[in-house]
Amino acid sequence: MAKFDVKKEGHYRAKLGVFDLIEIPEQTYLTIDGTGDPNTAREYQDAVSALYPIAYGMKFASKKDLDRDYVVPPLEGLWCADDMESFTSRRSKDEWRWTMMIMTPHWITTDMFTQAQAKAMSKKDASPRIGDVRMVGLSQGLVVQTLHIGPYDEEGPIIAAMHEHAYSQGLTLAGKHHEIYLGDPRRTASEKLKTILRQPVKQPQ
Repeated sequence: MAKFDVKKEGHYRAKLGVFDLIEIPEQTYLTIDGTGDPNTAREYQDAVSALYPIAYGMKFASKKDLDRDYVVPPLEGLWCADDMESFTSRRSKDEWRWTMMIMTPHWITTDMFTQAQAKAMSKKDASPRIGDVRMVGLSQGLVVQTLHIGPYDEEGPIIAAMHEHAYSQGLTLAGKHHEIYLGDPRRTASEKLKTILRQPVKQPQ
């Protein structure tokens, strides 16, 4: 059985030092919302730990019941704040609002999600936020994206440059800052972490 791996799709590929303008297809995600510094907020840890049991539960059900296996996609995040400089020059993480996400293949049904969520909630060590996880569609359309290699705290200048590139092309920012984490910070040195940085944009009217 061949495993589907979303990381091999074109829109999950980005180039270091290049700002690509691409169209993102509508996708479905497991999502959970929160606020605050992801490095220190317990809310963030509880949120991320709520996503994975459901994601893996759906994967196992897909393999068993549908004979369709896949690699659980990477963690992603949508980030916003009242002042965008909190992402670029100031990096004021306490001001951040976030939605953490894991993409789900198109054949995963609502019933499969509901069953995986219920099973995850029944575990003794379940995250207190498993009940807050939703499965929703996201349509971003046109985006500018690039690849960042290195610590997350060094993203600021690249995000600022990505915004300036969009403005120079006559584009306007049209959605939340989006990050796709291709590396695992628990197992990868910070200088080798790979992150896709993505910004939805709009063409001039």
